[in-house]
Amino acid sequence: MGAGFSGFAAVTDGGSSSPNPVLGDLPESCVASILMYLDPPDICKFARLNRAFRGASSADYVWESKLPLNYPYLIDKLLDEVPVNLSKKDIYARLSHPNPFDGGTKEVWLDKSTGGVFLLISSRALRITGIDDRRYWNHIPTEESRFRTVAYLHQIWWFEVEGEVEFSFPVGTYSLLFRLQLGRASKRLGRRICNPEHVHGWDKKPVRFQLSTGDGQYGQSQYYLSEPGKWSHYYAGDFVVENPNVSTRIKFSMTQIDCTHTKGGLCVDSVLICPSGFKERLMRF
Repeated sequence: MGAGFSGFAAVTDGGSSSPNPVLGDLPESCVASILMYLDPPDICKFARLNRAFRGASSADYVWESKLPLNYPYLIDKLLDEVPVNLSKKDIYARLSHPNPFDGGTKEVWLDKSTGGVFLLISSRALRITGIDDRRYWNHIPTEESRFRTVAYLHQIWWFEVEGEVEFSFPVGTYSLLFRLQLGRASKRLGRRICNPEHVHGWDKKPVRFQLSTGDGQYGQSQYYLSEPGKWSHYYAGDFVVENPNVSTRIKFSMTQIDCTHTKGGLCVDSVLICPSGFKERLMRF
């Protein structure tokens, strides 16, 4: 595209204007039609070219084409006291930042490049067997979680973590992943260290991850947990959204309920729901 535009930028020697058209001569409406084919980061880059591109890059219909079709639902769900005259560009910018809801236990944001919807669920929004007994679990503070806290398992026989969420997603295929770490991380003399003191039992039997939706979709996978000291995303399964105007109810869980041995030393941070195209970037297997 850059090569195509370069022919418009000719000027004569001495700096006087050329009779040939230049970029600034393009009508904003034409520029806006071009920008609609670009990703949001590229639109922002082209806005720095000249006044015509700057004006076109703020056009509502350019940014409305980048917003999810059900963005009015996202506004009502996530944004408080939105000004009536807020531009579509500003709406996109606000939705691109983490927007907490349900008492700060969940966050939703748009991917800045694609407009895809991401939903993150804190460990505090999950049902964890034994979470109220400090012999087994504790909520510990950490800067390594977006929610500033994770659920830490000391030791338990019956391991079960469940959750449920209902949300209106745009049309598409979505993946659900658990963010976990073996061992408890901390900083000492400015360096990150991980204490593997309580890590045991995860190499004997795999952990089962499951999801189901209200319309009958189901996914399942299982993994042995490994790599102490590293945050990893464990994939549970996919689900498909065909109607963005209907809420999708998703139930999910991770279990290891073989009571022949104890397991411990696990940090449970969050559950992520994201467009399936991002799954491979997050997983480490």
